[in-house]
Formats: sequence, structure tokens, C-alpha cells
Amino acid sequence: MSVLIFIDQADGHVKKASYEVLSYGAKVAEQLGTTAEGVVLGAVPADQLSALGKYGVKKIHQVANEALNHFDAQVFTKVIAQVAQAAGSNVVIFSNNVDGKAIAPRLAARLKAGLVPGAVTLPQTTNGFTVKKNVFSGKAFANVTINSDIKIISLNPNSYPVVEGSGSAEVVPFSATVDAPKVKIKSVNKASGEVPLSEAEVVVSGGRGLKGPDNWGLIENLAHVLGAATACSRPVADEHWRPHHEHVGQTGLTIAPNLYIAVGISGAIQHLAGVNRSKVIVVINKDPEAPFFKAADYGIVGDAFDVLPKITEAVKKLKGMA
Repeated sequence: MSVLIFIDQADGHVKKASYEVLSYGAKVAEQLGTTAEGVVLGAVPADQLSALGKYGVKKIHQVANEALNHFDAQVFTKVIAQVAQAAGSNVVIFSNNVDGKAIAPRLAARLKAGLVPGAVTLPQTTNGFTVKKNVFSGKAFANVTINSDIKIISLNPNSYPVVEGSGSAEVVPFSATVDAPKVKIKSVNKASGEVPLSEAEVVVSGGRGLKGPDNWGLIENLAHVLGAATACSRPVADEHWRPHHEHVGQTGLTIAPNLYIAVGISGAIQHLAGVNRSKVIVVINKDPEAPFFKAADYGIVGDAFDVLPKITEAVKKLKGMA
């Protein structure tokens, strides 16, 4: 038995979520008394992959086929199944991000494996194999026991700390049967921004309390000095103040940064469902009865047009940027 970890990459660079999954998978392997191995699909420099050994993985299977440079869930699933079977992996671990959510269920069906999506802690392995996960949009937890021979877990981003040690991983080319992708990529339009929202440690988000797109500079200025990504509530995206890829919430992107600053957002349950896994939530709203204050770790009752410039200047002074 071995633990196989899917290493997600984009444009030849390993995604941040993969470091968390590698650390998590290495610990699961330690619990089971086995080794942690990785699998990466597409072109990633060998030195970048070997350096991942410091996160606990001993061997990385690389399928460097050009057809895998662009994501296709069906093709990726078939290739990962081949690697898992060849490596004798009884546990396969993904990040519960966009790619992981697309691959893990398909792989579970192909390998007849039990699947727990959205794990938040290490599994309990002393008596069976039980995984704790979020349910009801993060309002409760469920402990799910997997009884199948092969087990698949997808870890919620920012649920497990990155544990960095020493060592290097052996990178082994894997020859897999790769189907021709059914999805053809004609063009790629990348969202611009200083920090990708899905990988941001700090996010500054705005709502209709900003009163219009002309005032969004207040959000961007604070985000710039914090090195943060910007986000918005659904009404802001629906009114085209901001692009839809910045919309966070139940019907948008689900994020889990270390710090989430909500400005002029009332805190509807649909919005909370997308951000309630944030480590620290700060709410700025002039309405003291705004529902978001009930979920906040820190709250500021005040007008965003007065509060944000003061916070921005304070951060500049703290960082010596003033």
C-alpha cells in the first residue's frame, strides 16, 4: 500500500494547494506505516518536482505528455487511475479545488473507491478509516468511514498546515496511455491581478456598500499594501461593477484565506458559505445590525469611505511604505 498525492500545476508551476496536500498526504502515509508518492501530469521542470521532497513525498510519477498541459477531467482521471494501479496505491489524495472536485469523483467511480470530499483533518486510522469533513456549507461536520479497499480524499484548501522539512523526491517518468482530449482549447483569457484569488492568503472583498465601481479604488489600494487579492459579493458582479471571476460565495468561488476583509457586505448566508472557512474574518460595515458581524472575528462599525483610507495608511506606516 502507498499513498498517492495528485500534484496540481498550471503553466509548469506547482499550485500552492499542492504543498498543503503533500504535507497532509505525507502524514497520512506515516499514520499507515507506508510511503507517500506523487503524480503530476504535464510539463513541470524536474528540479521543481524533486524539491517537493521536503514536504514528505519520496517519489513523483510524472506523465509529461503535451496533451496533459491543458486540463481535461476525463483524460486526467484515466491517467491517474493507471498510475494508482501501477503504484499499488490504496489511498489517493487531492486538493478539494476546481481540478480536484472534477477528478476525484470520476476516479472513485473508475476504481470503485470510497470518496470523502472536503476533508478538514487527518483521518482516524486506529479503528478503521474515518475522515472528518464539512457539511451544510461549513455549518457542521460529519465523520465518514470508508470501508472500500481503495480510499480517495480531497482536502479543503487551507485546512492543513504546510510542513516543510528536508530531502528531495525521486522523479520517475511514467508511460501512460493518454486519450486525445475531447475538449479543444482555442484561446486562454487569464484573469489579471497581483495575486490569484484561489491561492491568496489575504483577500479584501467589497459589496454594494461601495455604492459604485468608481469607488473600487478603496478596495484595490488596501489590497495592494497588504499584498492581497480582491473579491466581491454576487450583487456587485451581477451589476457588472466587477468581473464574475471575483465573485465569492455559494454560487461563486469558495475560498479559505488566512484573512478575509469584507467591506460593505451585509453577510447573506450565500456569501458566508463561500468564505466561512477563512481563518480570520474582519467585517467593516456602517450598519451595526449587519448579519456578517455574527460571523466576524473582528468588526468595525463605520463608513467604509472613512475607515478604509485610515487602515490603508496605517498599513503603509507599519510596512514603512508611507
